[in-house]
Amino acid sequence: MITIEEFKKKQSYKTRLIGLDLGSKRIGVSICDTNQSIATPYKTVNKTNTNNLINELKTIIKENDIKGIIIGNPLNMDGSSGRSAQSINDIASNISKSINLPVCLWDERLSTVGAFNLSSQLDVNISKRVKNIDQNAAAFILQGAIDFLNN
Repeated sequence: MITIEEFKKKQSYKTRLIGLDLGSKRIGVSICDTNQSIATPYKTVNKTNTNNLINELKTIIKENDIKGIIIGNPLNMDGSSGRSAQSINDIASNISKSINLPVCLWDERLSTVGAFNLSSQLDVNISKRVKNIDQNAAAFILQGAIDFLNN
């Protein structure tokens, strides 16, 4: 895995990236456009095991010509790493070793809350909000990263 600064150096402007919100039961997936300006929710994947996740990611990456991976890093509100951050780091490390693309962790504090609030403002009904929360959180994470990469 690399830092966001190293990630920025390795990326060209006209490439698509994938964003991941790794949860304990589901994985939210988002993809940005080739200009890296807009992150869009893509799908939610049920988490079974890391090998199945990696195979699913490889398929998505190939189908969408993805050139880099941003993974939400669930830091505590004080910026420290907790138990969930360590688990995410382990999975991210496995993804990095298995997929030949740059992988970067991005601070995801409040991404799920932000995604839920945004869908609430858009007047999305509660069952759709809950159903799509993981992929919306992934888009929230990826949007934060691409905003940073573009500045």
